[in-house]
Amino acid sequence: MAENTHVVLVEDDPFLSDLASSRIQSAGFKLTHFAAADDALEKLEEVKPDIILLDLILPGMGGFEFLEAVKKDEKFKNIPVVIISNLGSKEEIEKGMQLGATSYLVKSNTMPDDIINKVKEVVGQ
Repeated sequence: MAENTHVVLVEDDPFLSDLASSRIQSAGFKLTHFAAADDALEKLEEVKPDIILLDLILPGMGGFEFLEAVKKDEKFKNIPVVIISNLGSKEEIEKGMQLGATSYLVKSNTMPDDIINKVKEVVGQ
């Protein structure tokens, strides 16, 4: 099943995106990575992800703005979005969930395997 699951990762940190990308791919998921939210938003229809892993602090369009745009769009609103961010205050987590995130992981408390487990949980594998 995993190879049929398409994960979009929106993360601008090269180290973290490489680490997460290799772990996601080695778990058997198809992966498309974007370093900027506006690029991801522009290509979503073409890419057709099953789940989006989203950082919040991004160049240009921020993660909250991206999440809001995705959830307002009829074509994308049902795609689960898991936020993976260094922003971990109660207010930021609540804002992410109110905007429609499926889950919220704080980077400092999250290992690569936690991300894989979360993807499997959210897409039902």
